[in-house]
Amino acid sequence: MARIVRSGLIQAKLSLSTENPIDKIKQSMIDLHVSMIDDAAKKGVQILCMQELFYGPYFCAEQETKWYSLVEKFPNGPTIQLMQELAKKHSMVIVVPIYEEEITGVYYNTAAVIDADGKYLGKYRKHHIPHCNPGFWEKFYFKPGNAGYPVFKTAYADIGVYICYDRHFPEGARCLGLNGAEIVFNPSATVAGLSEYLWKLEQPAHAVANGYFVGAINRVGTEAPWNIGEFYGQSYFASPRGKIIAEASRDKTELVVADLNLDEILEVRNVWQFYRDRRPETYDAITNIGK
Repeated sequence: MARIVRSGLIQAKLSLSTENPIDKIKQSMIDLHVSMIDDAAKKGVQILCMQELFYGPYFCAEQETKWYSLVEKFPNGPTIQLMQELAKKHSMVIVVPIYEEEITGVYYNTAAVIDADGKYLGKYRKHHIPHCNPGFWEKFYFKPGNAGYPVFKTAYADIGVYICYDRHFPEGARCLGLNGAEIVFNPSATVAGLSEYLWKLEQPAHAVANGYFVGAINRVGTEAPWNIGEFYGQSYFASPRGKIIAEASRDKTELVVADLNLDEILEVRNVWQFYRDRRPETYDAITNIGK
């Protein structure tokens, strides 16, 4: 019997303008996502991932300390606790990308992974932090991730997380495959004119090179007063053959759902023996050059 996992991605527009108080923006986005999680449950979704920093705007478009107020402790912050309740209620694995406070003044761009029984399984911290192109000032907000490339054994599949800018680096994508990931989720915030030509190239390529499924999520719309461009949505799932099997629109808040046949992973790896034929003993240059 085929091992099918129904998976979902949520892409969303900012529900309140940035002129509103930060706590109201946050609550509005949480309320929106709770409603969409309920919708996902009605559609039988078993694993769900939301976009990068889902409960606010992409505030890295400016450098203002006021946005530090969005941080939460892991795992006892209110948003994770809420998502634990929803995960248990719906028997759904939920990937929750939010702003993490380790200690006062030390913050990470992080995703929590919650199992279908509501148990907090752990977190992934974004490794690669951009500080380039006007409007992507992430080093002002985030310390680079230091917790490796964990794979989480959930009730339905072994999953990994890679966050936004990480996707430009194949090394971590390989590590997730070597660590046993069957599905890798990449919650993102990326705009037209900068990365759109790469959006449907890099992540299907990761899926092919590593023989796993990829769920790529991007927010939608523009976020005034910043003028960094339009978040172009088009969240999608790619198969281990690199085929896009489900895709959202470029301009609407939307839930995209796909049935992922995890047996396809074995079928592909039996043909393309990339893990067998790796030569890690020859790859020292990857870490030794450019230090």
